[in-house]
Amino acid sequence: MQTNFTAEQLKDSHVAESEKILRKCVHCGFCTATCPTFTLLGDELDSPRGRIYLIKDMLENDRPADDKIVKHIDRCLSCLACMTTCPSGVHYMHLVDHARAHIEKTYKRPLPDRLMRGILSFVLPYPKRFRFALIGAFFGRPFAGILKSMGGTLARMGAMLELAPAAAPIRGELEGPGVFEPETASKKGRVALLSGCAQPVLNPAINDATIRLLRRAGYEIVLPRGEVCCGALVHHMGKEESALENARRNVDVWINEADGEGLDAVLITASGCGTTIKDYGFMLREDPAYAEKAARVSALAKDITEFLTEVDLGTPALKPGLTVAYHSACSMQHGQKITRQPKDLLKAAGFDVKDVPEGHLCCGSAGTYNIMQPEIARRLRDRKVANIEKTAPDVIATGNIGCMTQIGLGTEIPILHTAELLDWVYGGRQPEALASRPAEAAE
Repeated sequence: MQTNFTAEQLKDSHVAESEKILRKCVHCGFCTATCPTFTLLGDELDSPRGRIYLIKDMLENDRPADDKIVKHIDRCLSCLACMTTCPSGVHYMHLVDHARAHIEKTYKRPLPDRLMRGILSFVLPYPKRFRFALIGAFFGRPFAGILKSMGGTLARMGAMLELAPAAAPIRGELEGPGVFEPETASKKGRVALLSGCAQPVLNPAINDATIRLLRRAGYEIVLPRGEVCCGALVHHMGKEESALENARRNVDVWINEADGEGLDAVLITASGCGTTIKDYGFMLREDPAYAEKAARVSALAKDITEFLTEVDLGTPALKPGLTVAYHSACSMQHGQKITRQPKDLLKAAGFDVKDVPEGHLCCGSAGTYNIMQPEIARRLRDRKVANIEKTAPDVIATGNIGCMTQIGLGTEIPILHTAELLDWVYGGRQPEALASRPAEAAE
């Protein structure tokens, strides 16, 4: 794609980076075939190619964002399916991140929109605030349907209440900060585990299962003091400085551990967080105090399934005898390019693993997307659930809490994190969702 930025504009490193990305686009349109919003809406401006044209026009003319570009950029899920499809290597993620930051700086949203986004960024990245908010949401949940039918901001509030757990939140048994020693006679390694912000509140069983599994495999796990939200939630809202501040705080915490008692990896059990943490090196590339440290953290970061493929988990303690539909979260398959490892682990554990038709399409979760764009998110969820149910599974497995929450609203099939299923088969406790499904002891 030909660009027409001035030499003065290209002195801005963010503009220069976006110009490189734009020049790689060859207008081929392959991205439109895998874009969820284009698939649903059929509008070229709701495809990656269309959004690229809008972003190019905005940045080249150095003008504030307008209603049109905000509408179509807000509809982007950042699922990154376009990056998997693109034959030219267009790094759409960095381009749309730049566009969102530009929107945040140059566009004044309507007051209800600003309030909703402000509430989400004030609550979700902070576990204590989020836990307190969910207690209130528990009592407001019966009114979710009424609010959703009223449209506008009230519909968003209804979508937010609908996503709240049906039961009051509980705390995990193995919460940090702290260090969990291996259960084996000798220690095989030491890892940090990202506690996360929303996940330990919505489903603490995920981190609990991960810690049990790693301890039995011989690893020491540290949940460091001072760790904060990875920054993904505010990053995708265009709140660049908040995201970078979170990144710096986490880099300090993990580098301190790496330079102290050492780390073999920084493990993440929410793939949306993993995509962002693996991008810390890029996000902080111009910060002289953090560029090198951030690159080190990105190199250490691994999804839990990515790490477990290199670990001897031993012999399965039982035969699960269950069919699993594996839902590959967008941030897993497109953001981190992890596709084979989770399925290989589940197959080795004795599960009959089924691929989901149209597995490249997003379920509609996408961070806060299912709150800010509830109608599109619902349509994507219903399409995803219909495809999952075609495989007739006993259980759904995935690696992202957002997907678990979103898909769980549309089906009665139990949905669990891959780590929960692996922990169960390799000697851990049976997930409550599978309590009525007996399994055979392994020979």
